[in-house]
Amino acid sequence: MPHNGLDLNQDAARLTAQLVDFPSPSGEERALADAVETALRAFPHLTVGRYGNNVVARTRLGRDERVILAGHIDTVPIAGNVPSRLDDSGVLWGCGTSDMKAGVAVQLRIAATVPEPNRDLTFVFYDNEEVAAHLNGLGHVAEAHPDWLTGDFAVLLEPSSGQVEGGCQGTLRVLLRTSGVRAHSARGWMGENAIHAAAPILSRLASYEPRRKVIDGLEYREGLNAVRVEGGVAGNVIPDACTVTVNYRYAPDIDEEQALAHVREVFSGCGEWELTVDDSSGGALPGLSHPAAKAFTDAVGGEPQPKYGWTDVSRFSALGVPAVNYGPGDPNLAHKRDERVETSKILHCEERLRTWLTA
Repeated sequence: MPHNGLDLNQDAARLTAQLVDFPSPSGEERALADAVETALRAFPHLTVGRYGNNVVARTRLGRDERVILAGHIDTVPIAGNVPSRLDDSGVLWGCGTSDMKAGVAVQLRIAATVPEPNRDLTFVFYDNEEVAAHLNGLGHVAEAHPDWLTGDFAVLLEPSSGQVEGGCQGTLRVLLRTSGVRAHSARGWMGENAIHAAAPILSRLASYEPRRKVIDGLEYREGLNAVRVEGGVAGNVIPDACTVTVNYRYAPDIDEEQALAHVREVFSGCGEWELTVDDSSGGALPGLSHPAAKAFTDAVGGEPQPKYGWTDVSRFSALGVPAVNYGPGDPNLAHKRDERVETSKILHCEERLRTWLTA
């Protein structure tokens, strides 16, 4: 869909609508990245760099502290929900409204309209967050230009309903494969059913009691669940292979190796199976005791909550930059066909950040 340039003079709610009307599902972000880069280069107080479809803009005012505001510009696949639509109640509908073009709009507004913040600022707009971890643009920038991401504190404007969400869960996805012997189902005794062999795995999952862990006053609730079962050859064949895909969401007090060890322990004694790691990303501790994080939470108000899910707060944590999630979208509406955001929350988020950065 062709567009003129982004208008950063309009309020963040209208800018969100304009961003939504730039379709940018993962892998198709170039047009939006071009528009973001062009818009930011118009402001002399910003130094702008680009790597792939990732755009980074920075102030260089010599402040004592540098804060990073970050957000991804991609969305999940469009589901008949572009262009955007604003209803009479002030709710904006469309793909990416909540996750997370509302947050990106707030970033752009702050970048354009706060030329002399009380802290130096870095604005990061990156691609491919909604897909496999190795494609993530923030990770690519960290590898190619680590100096672009130096900072004392980071705010990821992921949807959090205008509440500070500390840290994030780690996520591990494994494939548990069972094997058997193929045979004609009329003579089932001559085979070994691989799907039946997966029954102990499913039974163990059904009886599993997930842990709850309190860190920095935030309670993280874990989960270990089967998310896919694959097996079968034909309606008259005893299957010789079955795969159970298991996802483990864990509190950030353990690392990736400990998470994998726990999963292996859970399924010990469940018969013969082969385990393959399909995806793994560590969590991030809340870090709310850090002075910059405390100053931020005091400024924006509300009671901090734990982040249920994985976000790139984890990447910043690995870089030694304490980070929180804080954005206007509702995480419960992310990725839905009826994705939407209250425009009042977008404006409130912008106002809170502006106050923090200019007080």
